[in-house]
Amino acid sequence: MNTNYISLLLLLLLGLYSCSSDDDSGTMHGPEEEYSAGAADFSNYVSVGNSLTAGYTDGALFIAGQTNSLPNILATQFSLVGGGEFNQPLMNGNLGGLLLGGNPLPGFENRLYFNGSGPVRLPGMPTTDISQILSGNYNNMGVPGALSYHLVIPGYGNIAGLQTGSANPYFVRFSSSPSTSVIADAVAQNPTFFSLWIGNNDVLGYATGGGVGIDQTGNLDFTTYATNDITDPDVFAQMYANIVSQLVQNDAKGIVANIPDITSIPYFTTVPYNAIPLDENTADAINGAYAAYNGGLVQAQGFGLITAEEVEKRTINFSAGQNAVVLIDEDLTDLTGVNPALINMRQATEEDLIPLPVSSVLGTLADPNNPQSVIGVGVPLDDGQVLIPSEQMHVKTATQAYNATIQAVAEQHGLALVDANAILTALSQEGGVPFDEFVLNDDLIFGGAFSLDGIHPTARGYAYLANKFLEAIEVEYEATLPRLKAADYNTLYPAQLP
Repeated sequence: MNTNYISLLLLLLLGLYSCSSDDDSGTMHGPEEEYSAGAADFSNYVSVGNSLTAGYTDGALFIAGQTNSLPNILATQFSLVGGGEFNQPLMNGNLGGLLLGGNPLPGFENRLYFNGSGPVRLPGMPTTDISQILSGNYNNMGVPGALSYHLVIPGYGNIAGLQTGSANPYFVRFSSSPSTSVIADAVAQNPTFFSLWIGNNDVLGYATGGGVGIDQTGNLDFTTYATNDITDPDVFAQMYANIVSQLVQNDAKGIVANIPDITSIPYFTTVPYNAIPLDENTADAINGAYAAYNGGLVQAQGFGLITAEEVEKRTINFSAGQNAVVLIDEDLTDLTGVNPALINMRQATEEDLIPLPVSSVLGTLADPNNPQSVIGVGVPLDDGQVLIPSEQMHVKTATQAYNATIQAVAEQHGLALVDANAILTALSQEGGVPFDEFVLNDDLIFGGAFSLDGIHPTARGYAYLANKFLEAIEVEYEATLPRLKAADYNTLYPAQLP
């Protein structure tokens, strides 16, 4: 039995590419004299953030994606009202992936493309070697993978720190010196206007890792954190206030964005909880295999070790049709001291979130020599392969705290604020949101808003966000700025790019 149909059967039914244009540049509409910068000065615009700022899309950073990065799109519009040159640390090509000393850097893969049935990685050797350090100043200070506190750490671009994880390979490539920090390089350019979108990664690594990290709330020593931990909200507040205070120190105006509810993105909503199709005979056979486990639960209840409600929650039962996957839930009562076979196991519910990469292993054999070791059926998903409700709550609580900080700091300094959380919520609602003649939603592949990695926007998604940034800037600074047209931005990049 193979449930890789979720990788993705829906995609086979969706037909042709939804990209209506391969043009990577926005089109200006209307006469120049109608536009105004208002109280803002865009002559030296600097953007600060993580992958959402860098132009990351389809699981990688590459030239076409950087061309359609959110800040580059904004800079193009700013150019009509006095905006200056906007420099980005462009990759060496459109393949994605990174090299270190001529060797592929593990964990930094080539970009994804749609091969007609699902997202797959492009083959080939990357051409961007991070040991070949760039020179010059860059207006786009987006560093994929950066958390809030990473922006202020000296040496985050020191190639010697890669082995210990204290440095970031993207920043290694374009930092002004091995000892500098991201925010120091940004402030050194003396921006007249800035954008800041940081904090997503402070919860994202925990979520994408199925909650195997630590919620560090209460621990103020961020030097002890791992990248898959949740940043303490007080640490985030301190870092965020520090970053903004440095950016505004020369009376720069700016715009900030808050943090979306990342549990609503396609990375967590594409794989269904009931991804196991069975016929009646197979279901009966599996139920027979779980009879001892289910009986042990009843015995545990008889001894007063668990409640009837927990027995019901943990009982494994399959039937003809679509079935919920089996998973490990660390919140269940540990019964292994009484019976090692009574592991913390149950079937998924609609409240559980299964990360997108799990679709590639669901229904396959954990042991090629054991036909009963079907992952998600005979072998439960482990803790890192599912985000259970209690783990989702850790993410949501931290996100709410971060957003309260972002709003307070924005109000303190008179900055424009984009409610990215509300934007993502609207995308996830039934019917999506209109963008000119198109409709964007959070469906993977053909929803138009999210790229093939299920996390980062498409070019059209970035353009939609850019319009929201422009709206917020107009309100705060009494500006009049040109908007982007949806048709000028694609949703799928072909396998072959220049």
